[in-house]
Amino acid sequence: MSTGTGTGTALAVRGLTVRYRETVALEDVTLDVGAGQACGLVGMNGSGKSTLFRTVVGLVRAQAGSVEVLGGSVAQARARGAVGYVPQQDDLDRDFPVSVRDVVLMGRYHRMGPTRRARPDDDRAVAEALARVGLEGLAGRQIGRLSGGQRQRVLLARALAQEARLLLLDEPFTGLDVMSQAAVTEVLREIVDAGGSVLVSTHDLSVLPDLCSRSVLLHHRVLAAGPTADVLTPANLARTFGLDPATGRVPTRGGGSR
Repeated sequence: MSTGTGTGTALAVRGLTVRYRETVALEDVTLDVGAGQACGLVGMNGSGKSTLFRTVVGLVRAQAGSVEVLGGSVAQARARGAVGYVPQQDDLDRDFPVSVRDVVLMGRYHRMGPTRRARPDDDRAVAEALARVGLEGLAGRQIGRLSGGQRQRVLLARALAQEARLLLLDEPFTGLDVMSQAAVTEVLREIVDAGGSVLVSTHDLSVLPDLCSRSVLLHHRVLAAGPTADVLTPANLARTFGLDPATGRVPTRGGGSR
């Protein structure tokens, strides 16, 4: 794992600790995502994955540690639109009269100035982003009329239109059918091939070997990190998901059995 924060590192997290009152969400977490690299983040629900993403983009305050994005601060990266975040659950108001195109255009706001008036370059970026996620035919549809999986793809399109150099995706495959999942995976590969960086959390371990060269197993702390093939071992996954390595089941307490 790289220890530097130079041009070869898109994201450098060092000794990150986050608490919600008395509950420790993250403890002394250190990880890197290299430039032009996709990294998988694996952990059970409640393991701190979403907290990590929200801390990296400045939505949650850490009690200790540091985060650098593209060699600078989180605030600098956000101001430049250099980091894009696709949350696990969207916060879009289903009843608000906003179209799919309008939502994707939000990814261009940092480029549009105080008037928020779209220019031809912004319109092209939005159209291209919608085409890449297969939603070009739904640009004018009200956002509340989409399925959950379609809304997830709209959020990905918004991040693509932003042209961020680092993308953080929290369970982006949730609610997607097989064809849509394959399409999103291909888009993420294209981003990496073009020199962008991706940190993606997922419960679907089958997508990681082909998408992510490195993976991190998280349960409040980093349990394992490195090349994906070396990290996704039965023993490591058993530790991550609280399973008995011998049986693949949740251990029973007190020596009993069920």
